[in-house]
Amino acid sequence: METGRRVTWREALTLIGIFTLAAAVPVAAAISSRVASNEATAIADIRTVIAAQAAYSSVNGGWYEYNFACLATHGACIPMAPASTPTFLDSQLAALTPKAGYVRSIGSVGFGPQPPDPTVSTTSVNAYVYTASPSQQGQTGVRGFGGDASGIVCFSEDGQQPPSTQGQLTIGYLCRTLK
Repeated sequence: METGRRVTWREALTLIGIFTLAAAVPVAAAISSRVASNEATAIADIRTVIAAQAAYSSVNGGWYEYNFACLATHGACIPMAPASTPTFLDSQLAALTPKAGYVRSIGSVGFGPQPPDPTVSTTSVNAYVYTASPSQQGQTGVRGFGGDASGIVCFSEDGQQPPSTQGQLTIGYLCRTLK
């Protein structure tokens, strides 16, 4: 009867390393795929907010809305607006709740009408910035994104909220325009 050859510790460790590496490649690909999907969702949501704010300003005397909850409300916080007025934004986006691995927020806003205009929402502003940053940098997303009233969408390489002032993105190294 013939006995089989025994495996040395070195050979066993080499085999374990090979199997571990083979298992790691699909996991890394899955994470990369998830990050790309989350980033695409964040960009689409920013573009949705830009479109909703543009539609809202057309019925709010040319002003945008600082209180995003108004965008998801029938009547939209506009005085004398009928309750049958459609909503402009999905309630989840308006609530600024985390979605697809990204945290949403209002980066900055511009100024309201001076003197106050009784025909527009009391929380009206002339500009706004809406941003999305990864909730876990490198895991749920890599880049941070922002969009403003001008229609620009930009990203930051480090995942941080792109800089903005008075409702306008500050285009530059920390806010590169998405093409």
